[in-house]
Amino acid sequence: MQVKSANEKFTELFDKLEGCKEEEQMQKIEEMNELMEEMNENEFISVISIGMFEKMHKMIEEKKMTMKNAFYLMEHIGHCKELKGIFITSFYLSKLYYFVQKMIINEIEKKEEKNEKILADLCECYLLLSPGVSSELLSISVPCLLKVALRKEESEETRKEVEMALLAVSNAGYWSVEQKLYLNEIKEIVLFHQKHHNLTHLAYQSIWLYLIYRLDFDKSLEREIVFKLHFLREVKREMEELTRCVDWKRKEKERGGKVTEDELILMRWFKTLGIYFSKYRSKNEEFDGFIDSIVKVLRAARENKREISNKCIYTLREAAKNESVRIDDLLKEGAVEAVLEEIQQSASICKSTCYCLRFFLNISRRLREKTDNEMEEVNRKAMKMEIFEKMEEGGYEDAIASFHEIFGFLNNKFYGGLSLNISDYSVNV
Repeated sequence: MQVKSANEKFTELFDKLEGCKEEEQMQKIEEMNELMEEMNENEFISVISIGMFEKMHKMIEEKKMTMKNAFYLMEHIGHCKELKGIFITSFYLSKLYYFVQKMIINEIEKKEEKNEKILADLCECYLLLSPGVSSELLSISVPCLLKVALRKEESEETRKEVEMALLAVSNAGYWSVEQKLYLNEIKEIVLFHQKHHNLTHLAYQSIWLYLIYRLDFDKSLEREIVFKLHFLREVKREMEELTRCVDWKRKEKERGGKVTEDELILMRWFKTLGIYFSKYRSKNEEFDGFIDSIVKVLRAARENKREISNKCIYTLREAAKNESVRIDDLLKEGAVEAVLEEIQQSASICKSTCYCLRFFLNISRRLREKTDNEMEEVNRKAMKMEIFEKMEEGGYEDAIASFHEIFGFLNNKFYGGLSLNISDYSVNV
């Protein structure tokens, strides 16, 4: 007898929701939520379809599904989508999207006392599931959810509600919001957590992701992020805690391809760091020892957690491009050696190959830039020699030569931004 896949079981359960009473319906949704966690990206996209949201909208209108149950299912869809980094447009293209929008406006316009819980659930679903949002609803949703996140009661239920609220807010990071609508609240949430450790790992990562996205819209946030909230110090501590929770020796085959929540959160931190290094340009003493923490994760992940190691290399690539990161830190804290090892061991043409090449391209370009400061120029030449010797020892020139003919292919396949001139990758002394 053929075993049914997770998405087949999910579809069967969803088709049975219409004829269930509220409690039985909730039980089936709980089963569906568990199945979502087992799905890969293709399976997830196949079941979280426009048709599914259209049918949910019809069931809500016909009183065959309560809003409580609808929220429970939609919020978990959003949770899985965000953790797994899956992009969907199905909710945005369904009638349920407009229904949720209308309900948010109706709740805000109520003259009598508003139902804060329903409003928060609506805002979570809207931000978690929408690839595009209106500025009006964004200015409603972000403050509403930050209000939820400011709750400080010590209970598992509150921690979960705060986590969902901040996860939804992090998905709104792509769009501009007035500073007065979020900054004071975010600072209070972050500083309180630093003192009392009240947030989950995912909640804390989410609030930082949202804040780092803000650098696109407001460069004045740099001082707040670095010198008052201590971004790099906090990331380093969070990464160290998460890496202790990961079983680095367990191979993908043994896990059935499943990735744990701790691993997914760790990857979200590297996404946040990639954005940070691509935007932040000021000097920061907290860089000291930080590159080493990334290198340690890269080496731990190399054998059995390729997705995490790819994120590490991408982050190092962005760090190598950022002039506020000293090249001697990349050398002394092991980044140059670790990426050399990676490029030597690359058995297949993949994103990590591209990231490695870009890492060295960024370093060689920076080392070519002469300076009028005599002492800095002496240091630059010494650094060039040291890196040249390290590369020569690691067989770098042969490795680069072996990839030269496919630079164009890598650019087309992975949007690599690689130079086609092989000499651009060399450090000449």
